[in-house]
Amino acid sequence: MIKMGKRQTLKIINFTKIGAYLDGQTEDYLDNILLPANELEGKDLKENDEVDVLIYKDSEDRTIATFRVTEVLVGTISSLEVVDVNPSLGAFLYWGLNKDILLPNDQQNCKVSIGDKPLVGIYEDRKGRISATMKLYSFLLPCKDYEKNDMVSGTVYNINEEVGVFVAVDNRYFGLIPISEVFRTFKIGEQLECRVIRVREDGKLDLATRELLRQQMDKDALFILEKMNLLKENFRFSDDSSPDDIKHFFDMSKKAFKRAIGNLLKNGLIEKTEKGFQVKTISL
Repeated sequence: MIKMGKRQTLKIINFTKIGAYLDGQTEDYLDNILLPANELEGKDLKENDEVDVLIYKDSEDRTIATFRVTEVLVGTISSLEVVDVNPSLGAFLYWGLNKDILLPNDQQNCKVSIGDKPLVGIYEDRKGRISATMKLYSFLLPCKDYEKNDMVSGTVYNINEEVGVFVAVDNRYFGLIPISEVFRTFKIGEQLECRVIRVREDGKLDLATRELLRQQMDKDALFILEKMNLLKENFRFSDDSSPDDIKHFFDMSKKAFKRAIGNLLKNGLIEKTEKGFQVKTISL
C-alpha cells in the first residue's frame, strides 16, 4: 500500500521520456507513480530495480516520487520555517522539497509569521495531501526514558489557562506543567529546561520549571537579595504582601517568597526592621 509522505521501496515498471513509472501496488496501471526524469540523472537504473523513494503530491496534485530527503515525514514532529502566509489558507512551511507544506489556519495554536519556526506534526489530510499541525497531542509518545527529578528539554506547544502548559519533551514525549507549577507567562514555541516531578502510569510527564526545593530556595533567595540591593529603602515587600504582587514582581509564589526570606534571615544576610526587610551585610 502506498504511504503518502513516507519513504518506501517500490519497483520500476517502465521508463518514458518524462521519467520512470513505479509500481503503484494496484492492478490499475494508472495508479503507477512517476519518478521524474530529473531524478534519474546520474543513476544507472533498469526495469524491475527497486528504489527507495518518498511519495508526495506536487503542485498539480499529482502523486510523485523523489529520491530527495526531507526534514520530516508523515507521523513525525519537527520545527519548520514559515516561508509564506496566505491569510485565507494558513502558513506554508519549508521541508526540503519545492512544494511547501501547508499549516492550515485551523491547525494553528497561535498565529505564525514568515521566519517563525513552529513545532509541527506532519499528517496526511483527507485528500491525501501532506499537511502540518501545531496540535501535537496525538503525535506524542509515552516516556520510559526519564524518572522523577530528571532534567529534560522541551518545547511549549499549547497553553490552557485551566490545565497548564503543554510541553513536547525532546519533541517526542508528552509533558505538562500543571497549573499549580505555572509561576510566569509562557509562549508557544518557547524552549524550556524542566524537572520531571512525576511520571504517570501512562508514561506522561508532569514537569516544573523550578528546581528541587533546596536548590530553588538558594536561587530564590539570591534573586530577592539582588532586588533588595537594587531597590534599597524602596523595597516594600513583606509577609503581608499579596500573592499576586509577589508573583508579578518576583515570578514566584508567596510560599516560595517566604521560604527564601526565611533562608536569608537564617543566614544573617537580611534583617527585619520597622520598615520591612533590609539588607544586613552582603558581598555579591
